[in-house]
Formats: sequence, structure tokens, C-alpha cells
Amino acid sequence: MIVVVAPPARKGRTGDARQALVATAQVRLMILSILFGFGMLVVIGKLAFLAVWAEPATAREIATSLVPPRGDITDRRGAPLARSIDSWTIAIHPNQVIGDKAELAKKLAELIPEQSAEKYFAILKSGSSFAFLKRRAMPELVAQVNELGQPAIEFQRENDRLYPQSTLAAHVLGYIDSTGHGRYGMERVLDAQLSDPARRGQPVALSLDLRVQAALENELGTAMTQLQARGAAGVILDVQTGEVIAMTSLPAFNPNAIDGPPPRNNVTQSVYELGSTFKPIAVAAAIDSGTITSMSRRFDATVPLQVGRFKIHDDPGDEQFRWLNIPETLIYSSNIATARIADELGAEKMQEIFRRFEFDQRPKIELDASAKPLWPVSWGRITVMTTAYGHGIAVTPLHLATAYAAMVNGGILYPATLRKVDAAHPPQGKRVLKEETSDRMRQLLRLIVLKGTGRKGEAPGFRIGGKTGTAEAAAGGGYDKSRNVSTFAAAFPIDAPRYVMIAMLDSPKSNPSIGVYRTTAAWTVAPVVARVVGRTGSLLGVVPDANRDIDERELLPLIWAGPDADKKDPE
Repeated sequence: MIVVVAPPARKGRTGDARQALVATAQVRLMILSILFGFGMLVVIGKLAFLAVWAEPATAREIATSLVPPRGDITDRRGAPLARSIDSWTIAIHPNQVIGDKAELAKKLAELIPEQSAEKYFAILKSGSSFAFLKRRAMPELVAQVNELGQPAIEFQRENDRLYPQSTLAAHVLGYIDSTGHGRYGMERVLDAQLSDPARRGQPVALSLDLRVQAALENELGTAMTQLQARGAAGVILDVQTGEVIAMTSLPAFNPNAIDGPPPRNNVTQSVYELGSTFKPIAVAAAIDSGTITSMSRRFDATVPLQVGRFKIHDDPGDEQFRWLNIPETLIYSSNIATARIADELGAEKMQEIFRRFEFDQRPKIELDASAKPLWPVSWGRITVMTTAYGHGIAVTPLHLATAYAAMVNGGILYPATLRKVDAAHPPQGKRVLKEETSDRMRQLLRLIVLKGTGRKGEAPGFRIGGKTGTAEAAAGGGYDKSRNVSTFAAAFPIDAPRYVMIAMLDSPKSNPSIGVYRTTAAWTVAPVVARVVGRTGSLLGVVPDANRDIDERELLPLIWAGPDADKKDPE
């Protein structure tokens, strides 16, 4: 009998395989659960560590994360002067550094050479909790530093302040501190407005014109370098509004890289005896008060004027040794004739005109850093005479600019402003001279440029009127006869004045290689004004016209015709 044994059912084998797979999957799931749970424990542990031991955010981190971007500052045409940007900052936690600190310091010095390896090593071993390594870092540098693999190094993305024009208008703009607040210049003046969250970073327009500012700084900087001057200052004002179109002080600074206190703003923080630029002011006072009623009135300049132990004389080479009328007094810049006019004017009227021009007060402008003028303690006869030609009284170049603006604009003094003026709300000025006095002064200032010491300040077609001034530099309670302050005060176009410009050089030296043979203002700064006006006049809307000019024909016959002219006072 044959017994046939059947093989195991196929169904049973399949069931066993499935059971094995299920068991394997359960093991794997258990392993994954364990790993996931371990990962969760790590995360929870890290959070607990940070909650207990992590250091609080710095004030700057909080400020940059919560405060909206600081508003931009622009010029009057919208060109950026100060901007808020996103930037990288590289920092380090010295107390968390791992590895060889000396080696890390060496690598940092190679990548960020602003400081030496010794400096970086001192930072790393200081044990402090935080230190900046680099602000405004480029992305490429961030990547290179990150490759060092040092966990103590931190990279922050934050709001930063950028001055795209570098040193241009630095004294006007100022800078911000590490907390993001303004510390100097218009950054400080406008701090609340620029950082107001309600304004959401809205820009603020200044009165400056970037194009004009650049030309002024360039020409003054070139002159300062070529003539080896100690410093320079320049300002351009709109005579109808008091708006500052350009203001520069040299030496300048870079607000992107502040290292210590910035140099003084020579336009508003320094006072100078501005010499013969005061002579038109004295003449204006004499005309306005009725002390002088005729331009043909003459004053004795044949010999130096002796007043007690003091002797007033004209500059060597400029003496006329004759009687001078009013146009000649200014054309030839006679100290003697001006002193005689002031003597007749008297102390009360001389002080009055200076007070009208606010020479006894700090300059009125938004900048809070400004200098108080040096006002004479007593006003004796010699003081009255010398202040008439700019000696014995010291003011800022901004004082002089606002005074000249009033002298040519019809007699209205406007406070200087660095804010763009809304045409719908013109500023309110105050009358300081009669309109007819202003008309006369425009004629006289034009004659000085056409016939007198201001000839090198002429820019063809722009009809400049102005006055040079050269004064010995004050030093140690006296005067340094080897140095001077050279100034040229100008207005253009003088037949319909729109702008006043003051240019000043402190202690220039002659330079025959560029045609400057003397250190007086006629040779040093008058050409600067001519070049700046020539470069910027058209930008400011002043169209050069060789066929236009102020009518000074009634004064031309009064100017000395030659050596045979009468040297005696006809009166």
C-alpha cells in the first residue's frame, strides 16, 4: 500500500513570513520611538539650559529687533545723505571660546586687519561675555569667518547707519552712537523725528544741495592743500530764505568710522576776526543812519591815523596817500578812511548795527554746537574804529553770511536754517537796513569786484559782488603776524541777489607755482569763490549773462582817474 504524504500547506508558510515582518517592523518602530524621544529630550534640555543660563540680549540687539529703521536724511532734491541699511555684524563671546586663543587671534587679524593679532588676543582672553569684531561686514567676510568653525563667534543681522557720501557734509550730518541715537549734527537735532515709530522711517530733507556741497568742499579742500592752510570754512546761503545750500568745515571726518571726537565745525563753532569784510557793514551803518548822505564825501587817507598810542595804517602796497570817497574807501580797502567813517558814526551806532546783525549772540541755526562771538568789553574810540574794519571783534563765518545776505536782499535778516523751507510757509525775517541802503550796498560790492580787491573773485556772467578780508590770526592773547585769516564774502547775481557765499582759509601760505604770490584774501580765497560759482551757478538756477549787470554808472565817475586827481578834500 502506498501512502502519499501531502506537503505543508502554502498558506501556513505565508502566515509565518508575515508574522516575522510584523515583528521586525515593531522592533524598528520601537527604535525610532526611542530615537525620537531622545531627540525631544535633547531639545527640551537645550531649552532648559537657555532658560536658566543663557545671557540676556544686549540693548543693541533689542533695539535693532524692536525699533523700526531710522529715517533717512536727504538733500533738498532727495539725494541720500544718511541711510538705514541691513548689515552684518561679527561678534564674539570671549568667555565661550574653544581651542587655541592665540591661533584664533592670528586668523582674525588676517581676515579683519583693522586690529592686530595682539589686540584680538587681548579681547579673547579678557573673559568678557561679548565683544564686537566687525561692523558693516561684507557677506564674503562673514563666510570666511564662519569657516573658522569657532562656536563662540556670532553673526548678527541688524539695522545700521550708512553715510553714502563719506566725509561730504559730515559736520552738518553728524553721526549716531552704538544705541542708534544721534550724537552730533543734524542726526542729534532730528533724533526724535528720525526714530519716531509713527513716522515709519520717513526721510527728512535738509536745505543742502549735494551738488553744490561737493563743489564747495572740493574747491576749498584743494585750496587748503595747495596753500598749506590749517583749516577752511565755507557756507552758501539763500538770501531770501536763510536756507543753507552748502556748509563745509575742513579738516572733515568720516561719520562711517568715528574714532574720537570730530574736529570743530569752523562755520559755527569757531570765531574769527574777519578783517575788511566788516568795512561794508560799517559803511552800510553810516548810510543807513544818515551819517553819510553823499557817495562823494571824502575822508583823509594821506597819512596813517594816530589815535593815542595806536596808529592805524593801510596795508603796505595798497596805500593811496590821498583823500578817498565812499566807493574808493571800499575799492582800495582803506583802514584809515573806514576808521574815520566809524569815528564819525560813533560807538552807539556802531554797536547798534552789530546788534542788528546779531553779532552779540550765538549764530541762530539748528546745530546746537555754536560759538558765542567775542564782543568788546568796552567801546572806546579806538575800539569803534578798529571794529569797523574787523579787528577787535570776532564772529563765526555764519554770522558774516547772514549779515551779507541782509545787506543785499533788501535789508531783511533771516535766521540760517538747515531744514528745507516749505515755499507755502516762507520764513519771517526782521528788517535791519533800509531798502535803499541795501540797493546802494549792492552797487558798492559790485564795484569792489570790478575795480578793487575782489577782482580775482569774478565769475564771468554771474555778476558777483563782494569784499575781501585779511586779518592777522589771533594767538596767545595777541596776534601772530606770520599767519592770517583770509576771507571773501560774496553775493550773486548782484543785480538780483539770490545767494551769498563765504569762503575762508586759516593761515594760508603763498604758492607761486599756482600763481598765488601773496597770502591775502584777494589771492587765496577770492579765486575759490569764483570757481565754485562758475561750477554751481547754473545748477542753482542762475543763468550766466554777459549782457546783464547792476547799474553803477552814477558811482563810476567818483573813482580816482589817475595820479593827477585832486588829493585834497574839496569840502
